[in-house]
Amino acid sequence: MSRLVYAAVRPACSPVSPRGPDRASRRGGGRAGAVAWGLCLALAAPLAAAAGAAHGDDAPARAQPSAAPRAAAVPERPATADALTLEQLRQRLVDRVGTVRSPSPRSAVLAVTTRPDAAAPGAAHAAPSGTHAAPAAKPARAEKRPAAKAHGGASGHAHWGYAGEGGPQEWGDLDASFSTCARGTRQSPIDIREGIRVELDPIHFDYRPTAFKVIDNGHTVQVNLAPVNSIQIGGRRYELLQFHFHRPSEERINGRQFDMVAHLVHKDVDGRLAVVAVLIEQGRLHPAVQMVWNNLPLERGEENAAQSPIDLQALLPEDRRYYTYMGSLTTPPCTEGVLWMVMKEPVQVSPDQVMVFSRLYPMNARPIQAVSGRLIKESN
Repeated sequence: MSRLVYAAVRPACSPVSPRGPDRASRRGGGRAGAVAWGLCLALAAPLAAAAGAAHGDDAPARAQPSAAPRAAAVPERPATADALTLEQLRQRLVDRVGTVRSPSPRSAVLAVTTRPDAAAPGAAHAAPSGTHAAPAAKPARAEKRPAAKAHGGASGHAHWGYAGEGGPQEWGDLDASFSTCARGTRQSPIDIREGIRVELDPIHFDYRPTAFKVIDNGHTVQVNLAPVNSIQIGGRRYELLQFHFHRPSEERINGRQFDMVAHLVHKDVDGRLAVVAVLIEQGRLHPAVQMVWNNLPLERGEENAAQSPIDLQALLPEDRRYYTYMGSLTTPPCTEGVLWMVMKEPVQVSPDQVMVFSRLYPMNARPIQAVSGRLIKESN
């Protein structure tokens, strides 16, 4: 009889069997299912034995030796076999198994962590396990600042001037590209003294009436020219780019400084520069200079195109003898390797013409620079 009861109640343990039909148990893992299965069978065995004894089963009990102590754990509801049917026994077993399987109030949480070396491509650093990684900082956006406008045509250079802050004594420290202004050894202007008198090659001026534009660039009045004028000296041809003015003259002749000077800037095909300096003193009105003043722009930094061409030959003195030496630009970046030709005879402009320029630039001359043993030659 006990075998019959055991066979009848055993199916009640099927839902908790690790290999039973309960898919949740299989998904949940083997250890929990095995515990429930063993407990279920342990409970079923004493019930089957009790039922067999009630019906006078003379077969010896087949329960495990440890079943007796576990049977004592069954709630004390003694019942005779006459009072309990097989169906009731099975139901009580099912109820007990259900109690065993009831979920714990504290559910297990599956924690998933990511190994730092298995981070997704592109992640520079993985946060340590169990911590919250702060959002990656966005790269700082480069602040856009407008490039400083340089005076004299070049862009991106520091402001410079002729007095006070940014004056000639500071040019070399204002910008890295200005360093030659302070460290160069062939700087201009110079005081031309004790030149060697020789038969210098004449300067061949190929100047003609030319269209021009006038600009006040913040440092001087400059005249930009169409590329049709040139000079030839020493077997080289230099094209005239522009001319501009300084007050007083930057060059000195045996210590004498003139009211103004005009610098005519030329360049050859190799980029080498040659400057013709025309000294200016007060006297009679100069027609070519007056054409420049007539076309001064109303706003600084704006070009004003003249309606009539300018006769550049009129800018030159009748006597074409000159001094020559190697020097530099007289404004930043003070580039050296410039061939200088300073006309020995000055030209004249009227006092009113000097006054016009003085209203704009009372003083825009760089101080005299050291000769540093340079050779100066002059025409006989």
